[in-house]
Amino acid sequence: MATGTAARLVDHYLQLCEDRDLDEAARLLAPGVRLVFPGDLVFTSLSEMVAGAGGRYLWVRKNRERYFEGDGDDAVVVTSLGTLYGEDLAGAPFSGIRYVDVFVIRDGLIAEQHVYNDLSEAGFPLPGLTPPTPSV
Repeated sequence: MATGTAARLVDHYLQLCEDRDLDEAARLLAPGVRLVFPGDLVFTSLSEMVAGAGGRYLWVRKNRERYFEGDGDDAVVVTSLGTLYGEDLAGAPFSGIRYVDVFVIRDGLIAEQHVYNDLSEAGFPLPGLTPPTPSV
């Protein structure tokens, strides 16, 4: 892929996901895609990913600030850095939550997405994990 092409693909995909145009976004995913989220959640479709995000917030969007591209043996790796903003389950706004998304692009399609963010540090529940009980 030409320099910048993979980053534009990722940016377009993220915008489609935010706009909930999931059918169009899914066209940018490779067969067998792996969408890996905090809490060791692995999804193989956008509908699974949306269902898995339930119970954490009402909505979330990304301030996409920077992209980095690198070539691998058989793939291009794109890293997206920025912050999250949205509304928590009570409807209160939040912003400034750091995120890093790492995408693996093969044959012009997104084969993997690895999501890292500080939502749990900001008090959002992490699916599948029970917070530790303080010892007394």
